[in-house]
Amino acid sequence: MSMWRRLLRDRALLVGTVIIALLVLVAVFATPLSTFPEHVTAFDPAQRLKPPGAIFWLGTDRMGADIYSRLLFGARLTILIAVVATTVAVLIGVPIGLVAGYYRNWFGEMLMRVSDVFLAVPQIVLAIAIAQTLGPAIHNVILALSATYWPFWARLVYAETRSQRNEIYVEAAIAMGASPLRVMVLHILPNIMSSIIVRTTIGMGGTILVAASLGFLGLGAPPPTPEWGRMIAESREFLPQAWWYATAPGIAILLVVMGFNLLGDGLRDVLDPRIRRSANRAP
Repeated sequence: MSMWRRLLRDRALLVGTVIIALLVLVAVFATPLSTFPEHVTAFDPAQRLKPPGAIFWLGTDRMGADIYSRLLFGARLTILIAVVATTVAVLIGVPIGLVAGYYRNWFGEMLMRVSDVFLAVPQIVLAIAIAQTLGPAIHNVILALSATYWPFWARLVYAETRSQRNEIYVEAAIAMGASPLRVMVLHILPNIMSSIIVRTTIGMGGTILVAASLGFLGLGAPPPTPEWGRMIAESREFLPQAWWYATAPGIAILLVVMGFNLLGDGLRDVLDPRIRRSANRAP
């Protein structure tokens, strides 16, 4: 019960949860919520660059498509990229970090040196290089993000596993004859899961931001797919007369990234006992 009380009292967690819940609802019910679902990818020169009004709530773009409807359907693509890319990165990084942190031998050090090579290059630069090589496509964006994100989880799990390796419960499990795989999966992993959950939540916000950057550079989903980063890129030549063109997708990206960051910060405050203990000791 105390856990639920902490969850309800954390304002950052509540705000982040509301934002992400709204994002999911918008993505699921994009078709009934959109005012002109047929205008998402349509070309209508008569409605080109219409300002926000009673008919087109957020205006239209250079093709005459309804920006509001494109934002709703773009939420689906945003969730798809964030969830798939982050999941793949977790599935790669967590096992590598567990193995390297548990054994602490030449093989583990080699795995960490490989992750250091990826971390030495700025993530956005590496993602651009991979996406540029593979070409603009959704699956290539996901691959580029997964390939650049897994070292963050590997390094986190490596450090957490090393700190747990000498704990009494691990030594007791080894003394009872538990195999290394059993110790890592059934003993160490559950005790570091809170850190993984927090990092994953915050990582989704970063994934969305980098994916939008790739779309802005023309390396994301090809047109006329409703992708927020590409929508901002297409609006550049119409600023400032068509201010609504870039404002709507820009605010959408800002809110979603902020929502995931607030959710991650709130989960960290609630799930990390070290933070709770320091807060309780504070005057």
